[in-house]
Amino acid sequence: QLQLVESGGGLVQPGGSLRLSCAASGFSLDYYTVAWFCQAPGKEREGVVYINSGDGTTYYVDSVKGRFTISRDSAKNTIYLQMNSLKSSDTAVYYCAAGFAIQSTFILAQYDYWGQGTQVTVSS
Repeated sequence: QLQLVESGGGLVQPGGSLRLSCAASGFSLDYYTVAWFCQAPGKEREGVVYINSGDGTTYYVDSVKGRFTISRDSAKNTIYLQMNSLKSSDTAVYYCAAGFAIQSTFILAQYDYWGQGTQVTVSS
């Protein structure tokens, strides 16, 4: 079965850290561009960061630059999102998505596989 499974969300205080994981089964993430998206209540799903297949180029939206880091572990077929210095505005459901033969995009329809989402809540 081809699927992505996210984990690692939770409740954290402002300034804290979380590490999200996105594990793939049934296919190799090495051949896919992978992105993390977030969706806050009442808002549209939006891109946060992606890592391209091939050269591993990454792109972060301005609001997370310097705080979030995406990384790829090929041996575990998993993508990680390290989230530091979390703010209340980071509160959202986070989704990972994988797209084949795409590069440098946050267009949702271009992604082939989606995880179920993991809730991140930043609150004191």
